[in-house]
This record gives sequence, C-alpha cells and structure tokens, in this order.
Amino acid sequence: MKAIFVRHGKDDDRYRGGWSNLDLIPEGVEQAKRLAKFLKDNNDDYNITEIISSDLPRTMSTANFISAQFGFAVQKEFRLRETNNGDLAGMLNDTALVQYPGLFFSSLKMDEAYPNGESPNDFFIRIKTWFVEFVSKYRNANGTVLVVTHGGVINVIYHLVN
Repeated sequence: MKAIFVRHGKDDDRYRGGWSNLDLIPEGVEQAKRLAKFLKDNNDDYNITEIISSDLPRTMSTANFISAQFGFAVQKEFRLRETNNGDLAGMLNDTALVQYPGLFFSSLKMDEAYPNGESPNDFFIRIKTWFVEFVSKYRNANGTVLVVTHGGVINVIYHLVN
C-alpha cells in the first residue's frame, strides 16, 4: 500500500477553520486545479487508485478537482476533519479574539475542549483510530490511496508514522 496525504487548497485565513463550512478562496481553487493536473500528468509515478477526503467543503472542493481528473468518486470520511473547534468554527479571527481571548489549539491543555468542541486528546484519538483502521484495510492493497485532509490531521499522522 502507498498513501499520499495532501492538505486542501488555501482557505480564508481571516476566519477560524476547524469544522467551519468555509470553502476555498480563488487562490485555493487554483492550487487545487494545479495539484489535480500534476497528479494526473504524473500518475505513472503515483498510480492513484482511490481518493478519500474529509467531508468539509474546503477538502471536498480540493478532492473534487482531483476526482474530475481521474474519473472516480471521492470517498467522504468525516473522521478526517480538522479539530472540532466548536463555537469558534468559521468565526472571524477578530471576533474570536474578543469573545475567546487567547483561545487557540496551542493554548488548550490536552484534555481541555474548545467550547462545544473537542480537546487535543479527543482529536488525536479520533485521527489515530481512523489511521489504524486505514492501515489495516489498505495494508495489502495495490495502488496508491490519495487522502485529502487538513494540516492538523496530517501533523497527527506524521507523528504516528514517525
């Protein structure tokens, strides 16, 4: 089995991401299109046979551009979402700084959850559980699975692999 993990194209950094329903900005759309073309043009090197994506709009948009190049459907996986930042999801950064001063992922204790969201530990366990299942399912598969997800998810998987 081979796997390639990619982060979605650029989204609007004026807003808190997490579980927001915000989509790509025009620059992110162009990034996703270029990535899709690159992967298709170089598929002899990659042999992509499946695409799995977080179900949030910014990842699905990225995955859909790739899917259009390859001609097969995207498998949605809600567990590949970024950290559930609860009440802060999609909130303007300026508003978040006033309503939740100093509240960032890096400021949370491992067992401290975002308001109506999840803790860093909950996030880690969610991603680790998915990854163990993913490796078990695809361990002996031929081809390459392309996973479109978020930076935080990729960081957890990088930590698990290394």
